[in-house]
Amino acid sequence: MRKFLSVFLMLGMFVAPSYSRAKVLATDTSDPLFLQGVEDILSQSSITYWDHILRLGQSLSYGMNNRLAIGANVHYQHDFNGPEDGFAAVDLGGVYRMGTADDNDSHIISDVLFGFKFGGSHRVRTPDYADSTYYVGLRMGRQWAGMTLAATIKSTWVFDDERGMALLDFTPESYFRIAPDWRIGAGLTIRKATHKDMQTGKDYDQEWLHMKLVRQYGRTQYVGHIDYEFESDDAQVGARVNILF
Repeated sequence: MRKFLSVFLMLGMFVAPSYSRAKVLATDTSDPLFLQGVEDILSQSSITYWDHILRLGQSLSYGMNNRLAIGANVHYQHDFNGPEDGFAAVDLGGVYRMGTADDNDSHIISDVLFGFKFGGSHRVRTPDYADSTYYVGLRMGRQWAGMTLAATIKSTWVFDDERGMALLDFTPESYFRIAPDWRIGAGLTIRKATHKDMQTGKDYDQEWLHMKLVRQYGRTQYVGHIDYEFESDDAQVGARVNILF
């Protein structure tokens, strides 16, 4: 895994950033450090298949100013091999940019992530979809014309009668603009949970490897991704369409 990520890092070092950095970053909605501008609206429509579960999602976010964006998203899932069908909890959250690249000599960007989820079907599996959750996180990284390196640490508190727990996620990411209209990305998510599933004894600790390919058309992006989880030996595939209004 380390060798794999090292190849991506070396690839980004050789990307020739001949195009306008500011223009590219303003519309690159798949960038791990993307934050839309004032009054910009970002729509993200997604579909994912994993372990007999088909998930559909829609999110909308709005740029309040140059430092704050707020948004909401909702997901619906269909279980082809069980009873866990229904809507996930509605997610309301935001991103606040504490530090921009111009605020320090190292050009490090820092964001605070925050939000909460409520409602949703009790049949929808947790902890990704639970009755009530709250989360807060810190994201830091740096952007270049040809690549972005970032890392996020997020703490989540899940309130559920049967499977309540706390989660801690650490996600390093690398993202490369290999051509004016093409991008590739790779990342890891390491999740630690305080509890196991009391019904099944399942451990909610997870280790995900993420890979994505992005094609940009103006202010629209088409994203395909493959994700692999090492603890359970599961994989998921999906696609997403980002439109920036």
